[in-house]
Amino acid sequence: MRKVGIAVILTAIIIQGFSQEISAEDQDGKKQRTDSIADENTKVIIGKDLITIENSDSTFDMRIGDRGLSVLESLEGPKFKFEKYEESDEFDQHDSDSQRTSGRSRFKGHWAGVEVGLNSYLTSDMSFVMPDDIDYMTLHSNKSSNFNINFAQLSLGLTRHIGFVTGLGLNWNNYRFDGDNNIIKGTNGVITELVPEPGTSYKKSKLTTLYLNLPFMLEFQVPVNHNHINIAAGPIGAVKISSHNKIVFPDGEKVKSNDDFSLNMLRCGATARIGYENFQIYSTYYMTPLFKSGKGPGGYDLYPFEIGLAFTFND
Repeated sequence: MRKVGIAVILTAIIIQGFSQEISAEDQDGKKQRTDSIADENTKVIIGKDLITIENSDSTFDMRIGDRGLSVLESLEGPKFKFEKYEESDEFDQHDSDSQRTSGRSRFKGHWAGVEVGLNSYLTSDMSFVMPDDIDYMTLHSNKSSNFNINFAQLSLGLTRHIGFVTGLGLNWNNYRFDGDNNIIKGTNGVITELVPEPGTSYKKSKLTTLYLNLPFMLEFQVPVNHNHINIAAGPIGAVKISSHNKIVFPDGEKVKSNDDFSLNMLRCGATARIGYENFQIYSTYYMTPLFKSGKGPGGYDLYPFEIGLAFTFND
């Protein structure tokens, strides 16, 4: 009875001291397992979080996650020893398999959430400067904004801290033109300049696109003081949902025109992000030109990219 009392008290101390959340239920549907033998030696294993208790005449060992306590009976009285286990320290092969399965199922990537940033495009020689004959494509970089809502996520864990992340997201790009102009689809679908009528001007002018994004990233999570630095990168594909241009005149009048503007319906690129817990910096570059081949302004290919800050909901 004295051992049982000590075990109960010390269990409470460990749980409170380490603030380790323990669940006796296994969400994967695995049953709890209790092994007992006739000579009063006892071993109890509870759930996927691996609460393990071993009791004999002279020792009492208890492990909760990666924390442990040993009580040794001696003539001088009980001796207590606290231990911290490495992930590779398993009690037996069954426990090792359970931990690996648990680790994979506990991996949660960083995709679902909200992203806000800036976007622009580059010429084929990776320049921000537009050729003279398509100077009208120059953007007001500080006001060309990007907004994403990533509403679905699937995490595929390889280990507890490494895995693949995919999902779906809505991607808005606003390309704010710097000059007093906009664009229009001209002869044979080639993009040309749209200028205001004589005696008028544009207060604001932009092209807006909406795409549905599908990423497939490999993510690494580096534990730091009970939190994680997360690094992820991989390919990303997208399908266009809609596009329009918008013009605001000095008197406040607004004109919006829906058109496909010879934009590529499908595009693919590469995305990467790095962050701490739920905050990340993200960047995406599309290797598919913004406009269809041969339909871009002046026959040039322009390659869109975006960069910004993300807040994810991975928990």
